Amino acid sequence: MRHAIAVFLLILLPAGMVAQDDLMDLLNENAKPETVFTTATFKSTRIMNGHSIERMPSGQLDFRISHRFGTINSGAYEFFGLDQSNIHFGLEYGITDWVMVGIGRGSYEKTYDGFVKFSVLRQSSGAKTMPVSLSVFSSIAVNSLKWTDTERTNYFSSRLSYASQVLIARKINQTFSFQLTPSYVHRNLVPTELDPNDLFAIGAGGRMKLSRRISLNAEYYYVINANNTYMSQPIYNPLSVGVDIETGGHVFQLIFTNSLGMIEKAFIGETSGQWIHGDIHFGFNISRVFTLKSKPVKPKTD
Repeated sequence: MRHAIAVFLLILLPAGMVAQDDLMDLLNENAKPETVFTTATFKSTRIMNGHSIERMPSGQLDFRISHRFGTINSGAYEFFGLDQSNIHFGLEYGITDWVMVGIGRGSYEKTYDGFVKFSVLRQSSGAKTMPVSLSVFSSIAVNSLKWTDTERTNYFSSRLSYASQVLIARKINQTFSFQLTPSYVHRNLVPTELDPNDLFAIGAGGRMKLSRRISLNAEYYYVINANNTYMSQPIYNPLSVGVDIETGGHVFQLIFTNSLGMIEKAFIGETSGQWIHGDIHFGFNISRVFTLKSKPVKPKTD
Protein backbone atom coordinates (compact mmCIF):
# COMPACT_ATOMS: atom_id res chain seq x y z
CA MET A 1 0.00 0.00 0.00
CA ARG A 2 2.81 2.41 0.90
CA HIS A 3 4.49 1.68 -2.43
CA ALA A 4 1.27 2.49 -4.29
CA ILE A 5 0.93 5.87 -2.48
CA ALA A 6 4.54 6.76 -3.27
CA VAL A 7 4.05 5.95 -6.96
CA PHE A 8 0.85 8.06 -6.97
CA LEU A 9 2.65 11.07 -5.45
CA LEU A 10 5.49 10.80 -7.94
CA ILE A 11 2.93 10.94 -10.75
CA LEU A 12 1.15 13.99 -9.28
CA LEU A 13 4.31 16.03 -8.50
CA PRO A 14 5.38 16.70 -12.14
CA ALA A 15 1.77 17.48 -13.07
CA GLY A 16 1.58 20.05 -10.25
CA MET A 17 4.84 21.65 -11.33
CA VAL A 18 3.61 21.91 -14.91
CA ALA A 19 0.37 23.49 -13.70
CA GLN A 20 2.34 26.04 -11.61
CA ASP A 21 4.52 26.93 -14.61
CA ASP A 22 1.42 27.39 -16.76
CA LEU A 23 -0.08 29.72 -14.14
CA MET A 24 3.11 31.85 -13.98
CA ASP A 25 3.23 32.05 -17.77
CA LEU A 26 -0.38 33.21 -17.80
CA LEU A 27 0.35 35.92 -15.20
CA ASN A 28 3.39 37.08 -17.16
CA GLU A 29 1.33 37.34 -20.33
CA ASN A 30 -1.26 39.51 -18.58
CA ALA A 31 1.35 41.80 -16.95
CA LYS A 32 1.87 45.05 -18.85
CA PRO A 33 5.44 45.58 -20.12
CA GLU A 34 7.16 48.59 -18.55
CA THR A 35 9.22 51.35 -20.14
CA VAL A 36 12.50 51.92 -18.28
CA PHE A 37 13.92 55.43 -18.80
CA THR A 38 17.64 56.07 -18.61
CA THR A 39 18.72 58.39 -15.79
CA ALA A 40 21.90 60.34 -14.97
CA THR A 41 23.29 60.47 -18.51
CA PHE A 42 25.18 63.46 -17.10
CA LYS A 43 25.31 64.60 -13.47
CA SER A 44 24.61 68.25 -14.22
CA THR A 45 22.78 70.46 -16.70
CA ARG A 46 26.26 71.30 -18.06
CA ILE A 47 28.93 69.03 -19.46
CA MET A 48 31.58 71.72 -18.94
CA ASN A 49 30.69 75.11 -20.47
CA GLY A 50 27.87 73.85 -22.67
CA HIS A 51 24.50 72.42 -21.75
CA SER A 52 23.86 68.71 -21.43
CA ILE A 53 20.53 67.01 -22.17
CA GLU A 54 19.78 67.00 -18.43
CA ARG A 55 17.20 69.45 -17.06
CA MET A 56 15.86 70.33 -13.65
CA PRO A 57 12.87 68.22 -12.54
CA SER A 58 9.56 69.95 -11.99
CA GLY A 59 9.57 72.23 -8.96
CA GLN A 60 13.35 72.22 -8.43
CA LEU A 61 15.57 75.32 -8.56
CA ASP A 62 19.29 75.18 -9.36
CA PHE A 63 21.45 78.07 -8.15
CA ARG A 64 24.70 78.05 -10.14
CA ILE A 65 27.93 79.97 -9.57
CA SER A 66 30.57 79.78 -12.30
CA HIS A 67 34.10 81.20 -12.16
CA ARG A 68 36.80 81.45 -14.82
CA PHE A 69 40.17 82.83 -13.80
CA GLY A 70 42.89 84.33 -15.98
CA THR A 71 45.22 82.29 -18.17
CA ILE A 72 47.76 79.98 -16.58
CA ASN A 73 50.51 81.37 -18.83
CA SER A 74 50.14 84.84 -17.25
CA GLY A 75 52.87 83.78 -14.83
CA ALA A 76 53.62 84.02 -11.14
CA TYR A 77 53.00 87.79 -10.96
CA GLU A 78 49.31 87.15 -11.75
CA PHE A 79 49.42 83.98 -9.60
CA PHE A 80 48.96 81.96 -12.80
CA GLY A 81 45.63 83.63 -13.53
CA LEU A 82 44.07 83.44 -10.08
CA ASP A 83 44.41 87.21 -9.56
CA GLN A 84 41.84 87.70 -12.32
CA SER A 85 38.29 86.46 -12.17
CA ASN A 86 35.14 86.35 -14.28
CA ILE A 87 31.92 85.17 -12.68
CA HIS A 88 28.46 84.12 -13.78
CA PHE A 89 25.41 83.64 -11.55
CA GLY A 90 22.42 81.63 -12.75
CA LEU A 91 19.01 80.46 -11.58
CA GLU A 92 17.49 77.48 -13.41
CA TYR A 93 14.04 76.09 -12.71
CA GLY A 94 12.08 73.04 -13.86
CA ILE A 95 8.58 74.19 -14.84
CA THR A 96 7.57 70.66 -15.75
CA ASP A 97 9.52 67.42 -16.12
CA TRP A 98 10.24 68.36 -19.74
CA VAL A 99 10.59 72.18 -19.69
CA MET A 100 13.35 74.11 -17.93
CA VAL A 101 14.04 77.86 -17.92
CA GLY A 102 16.96 79.91 -16.66
CA ILE A 103 18.30 83.41 -16.22
CA GLY A 104 21.81 84.64 -15.49
CA ARG A 105 24.21 87.52 -15.23
CA GLY A 106 27.93 87.41 -15.98
CA SER A 107 30.79 89.85 -15.56
CA TYR A 108 32.05 88.98 -19.06
CA GLU A 109 30.73 91.92 -21.12
CA LYS A 110 28.30 92.49 -18.22
CA THR A 111 25.93 90.10 -19.96
CA TYR A 112 22.38 89.20 -18.95
CA ASP A 113 21.05 85.98 -20.43
CA GLY A 114 17.98 83.78 -20.41
CA PHE A 115 17.18 80.40 -21.90
CA VAL A 116 14.61 77.66 -22.27
CA LYS A 117 15.33 73.94 -22.71
CA PHE A 118 12.83 71.29 -23.79
CA SER A 119 13.25 67.53 -23.36
CA VAL A 120 11.86 65.96 -26.53
CA LEU A 121 13.05 62.34 -26.33
CA ARG A 122 14.33 60.20 -23.47
CA GLN A 123 16.54 57.15 -23.87
CA SER A 124 14.58 54.10 -22.77
CA SER A 125 14.26 50.34 -22.99
CA GLY A 126 11.51 47.80 -22.35
CA ALA A 127 8.03 48.39 -23.77
CA LYS A 128 9.26 51.49 -25.60
CA THR A 129 12.81 51.59 -26.90
CA MET A 130 14.49 54.90 -27.64
CA PRO A 131 18.25 54.77 -28.38
CA VAL A 132 19.02 58.42 -27.51
CA SER A 133 17.86 61.37 -25.44
CA LEU A 134 17.17 64.63 -27.29
CA SER A 135 16.66 68.15 -25.98
CA VAL A 136 16.24 71.52 -27.70
CA PHE A 137 17.88 74.64 -26.29
CA SER A 138 17.37 78.33 -27.12
CA SER A 139 18.87 81.39 -25.43
CA ILE A 140 19.14 85.16 -25.68
CA ALA A 141 21.94 87.35 -24.30
CA VAL A 142 22.16 91.11 -23.75
CA ASN A 143 25.52 92.89 -23.66
CA SER A 144 25.20 95.77 -21.18
CA LEU A 145 28.64 97.37 -21.61
CA LYS A 146 28.59 101.12 -22.18
CA TRP A 147 28.68 102.14 -25.82
CA THR A 148 32.21 102.92 -27.00
CA ASP A 149 30.95 105.47 -29.54
CA THR A 150 28.22 107.65 -28.03
CA GLU A 151 28.16 110.04 -31.03
CA ARG A 152 26.51 107.55 -33.36
CA THR A 153 22.97 106.17 -33.15
CA ASN A 154 23.07 103.07 -30.95
CA TYR A 155 20.18 100.61 -30.97
CA PHE A 156 19.21 98.26 -28.16
CA SER A 157 18.81 95.46 -30.71
CA SER A 158 22.54 95.74 -31.41
CA ARG A 159 23.17 94.40 -27.90
CA LEU A 160 21.33 91.13 -28.55
CA SER A 161 22.72 87.72 -29.42
CA TYR A 162 20.91 84.41 -29.83
CA ALA A 163 21.89 80.75 -29.63
CA SER A 164 20.02 77.58 -30.60
CA GLN A 165 21.13 73.99 -30.10
CA VAL A 166 19.94 70.42 -30.54
CA LEU A 167 21.35 68.17 -27.80
CA ILE A 168 21.59 64.46 -28.72
CA ALA A 169 23.00 62.11 -26.08
CA ARG A 170 23.29 58.44 -25.29
CA LYS A 171 24.33 56.71 -22.10
CA ILE A 172 26.40 53.90 -23.57
CA ASN A 173 26.71 52.05 -20.25
CA GLN A 174 26.96 52.80 -16.54
CA THR A 175 30.42 54.27 -17.07
CA PHE A 176 30.32 56.29 -20.29
CA SER A 177 27.94 58.87 -21.82
CA PHE A 178 28.34 60.85 -25.05
CA GLN A 179 26.61 63.87 -26.58
CA LEU A 180 26.56 65.66 -29.95
CA THR A 181 25.42 69.30 -30.06
CA PRO A 182 24.74 71.01 -33.42
CA SER A 183 24.75 74.75 -32.62
CA TYR A 184 23.81 78.08 -34.19
CA VAL A 185 24.77 81.52 -32.84
CA HIS A 186 23.50 84.83 -34.23
CA ARG A 187 24.92 88.21 -33.21
CA ASN A 188 22.97 91.29 -34.24
CA LEU A 189 26.09 93.47 -34.15
CA VAL A 190 29.64 92.33 -34.90
CA PRO A 191 32.90 94.34 -34.60
CA THR A 192 33.49 94.76 -38.35
CA GLU A 193 32.04 93.70 -41.66
CA LEU A 194 34.67 90.95 -41.77
CA ASP A 195 33.01 89.17 -38.85
CA PRO A 196 30.00 86.94 -39.65
CA ASN A 197 26.74 87.57 -37.82
CA ASP A 198 25.94 83.85 -37.96
CA LEU A 199 28.15 81.10 -36.63
CA PHE A 200 27.58 77.37 -36.98
CA ALA A 201 29.28 74.80 -34.77
CA ILE A 202 29.13 71.14 -33.84
CA GLY A 203 29.89 70.19 -30.26
CA ALA A 204 30.90 66.85 -28.79
CA GLY A 205 31.11 66.00 -25.11
CA GLY A 206 31.49 62.98 -22.92
CA ARG A 207 31.42 61.77 -19.33
CA MET A 208 33.40 58.85 -17.93
CA LYS A 209 32.50 57.72 -14.44
CA LEU A 210 35.55 57.12 -12.25
CA SER A 211 33.76 56.33 -9.00
CA ARG A 212 30.32 56.62 -7.46
CA ARG A 213 30.61 60.42 -7.09
CA ILE A 214 33.45 61.44 -9.44
CA SER A 215 33.55 61.56 -13.23
CA LEU A 216 35.92 62.83 -15.91
CA ASN A 217 34.28 65.17 -18.45
CA ALA A 218 35.45 66.67 -21.75
CA GLU A 219 33.85 68.96 -24.31
CA TYR A 220 34.86 70.38 -27.72
CA TYR A 221 33.11 72.70 -30.16
CA TYR A 222 34.20 72.94 -33.80
CA VAL A 223 33.16 76.30 -35.27
CA ILE A 224 32.43 75.50 -38.90
CA ASN A 225 32.58 78.92 -40.54
CA ALA A 226 35.20 80.64 -38.37
CA ASN A 227 37.66 81.44 -41.16
CA ASN A 228 40.30 83.40 -39.25
CA THR A 229 41.74 84.78 -42.49
CA TYR A 230 38.66 86.95 -42.98
CA MET A 231 37.89 87.97 -39.39
CA SER A 232 38.98 91.08 -37.51
CA GLN A 233 39.98 88.97 -34.49
CA PRO A 234 40.91 85.28 -34.69
CA ILE A 235 38.67 82.90 -32.75
CA TYR A 236 39.43 79.30 -31.89
CA ASN A 237 37.53 76.16 -31.09
CA PRO A 238 36.79 75.85 -27.35
CA LEU A 239 38.13 72.76 -25.60
CA SER A 240 37.30 72.04 -21.96
CA VAL A 241 38.28 69.17 -19.66
CA GLY A 242 37.60 68.62 -15.98
CA VAL A 243 35.96 66.55 -13.29
CA ASP A 244 32.51 66.39 -11.69
CA ILE A 245 32.35 65.86 -7.94
CA GLU A 246 28.92 65.13 -6.46
CA THR A 247 28.34 65.78 -2.74
CA GLY A 248 24.69 65.38 -1.82
CA GLY A 249 22.79 68.44 -3.04
CA HIS A 250 25.91 69.98 -4.61
CA VAL A 251 27.73 69.26 -7.85
CA PHE A 252 31.23 70.75 -8.20
CA GLN A 253 32.82 70.94 -11.64
CA LEU A 254 36.53 71.73 -11.85
CA ILE A 255 37.39 72.94 -15.34
CA PHE A 256 40.37 73.75 -17.57
CA THR A 257 39.37 75.58 -20.75
CA ASN A 258 40.70 78.00 -23.37
CA SER A 259 37.41 79.95 -23.23
CA LEU A 260 36.74 82.81 -20.84
CA GLY A 261 33.02 82.98 -21.69
CA MET A 262 30.48 80.78 -19.91
CA ILE A 263 27.45 81.09 -22.21
CA GLU A 264 27.04 79.83 -25.78
CA LYS A 265 27.38 83.21 -27.48
CA ALA A 266 30.72 83.75 -25.72
CA PHE A 267 32.51 80.40 -25.82
CA ILE A 268 31.40 79.45 -29.35
CA GLY A 269 31.99 82.81 -31.02
CA GLU A 270 34.57 84.62 -28.88
CA THR A 271 37.21 82.13 -27.71
CA SER A 272 40.53 83.85 -28.40
CA GLY A 273 42.91 81.53 -26.53
CA GLN A 274 44.78 78.45 -27.69
CA TRP A 275 45.71 75.43 -25.59
CA ILE A 276 48.98 75.03 -27.48
CA HIS A 277 50.07 78.51 -26.32
CA GLY A 278 49.05 77.96 -22.72
CA ASP A 279 45.95 80.19 -22.91
CA ILE A 280 44.18 77.96 -20.40
CA HIS A 281 41.72 79.23 -17.81
CA PHE A 282 41.14 77.30 -14.62
CA GLY A 283 37.59 77.57 -13.31
CA PHE A 284 34.71 75.86 -11.60
CA ASN A 285 30.93 75.52 -11.57
CA ILE A 286 29.02 75.07 -8.30
CA SER A 287 25.45 73.84 -8.44
CA ARG A 288 23.07 73.85 -5.45
CA VAL A 289 19.55 72.44 -5.88
CA PHE A 290 16.51 73.57 -3.88
CA THR A 291 13.10 71.89 -3.93
CA LEU A 292 10.42 74.58 -4.18
CA LYS A 293 7.47 72.38 -5.04
CA SER A 294 7.18 68.74 -4.01
CA LYS A 295 5.43 66.28 -6.24
CA PRO A 296 2.11 65.06 -4.83
CA VAL A 297 2.20 61.54 -3.47
CA LYS A 298 -0.24 59.29 -5.26
CA PRO A 299 -2.55 57.39 -2.88
CA LYS A 300 -2.10 53.65 -2.74
CA THR A 301 -4.87 51.54 -4.19
CA ASP A 302 -5.75 48.01 -3.17
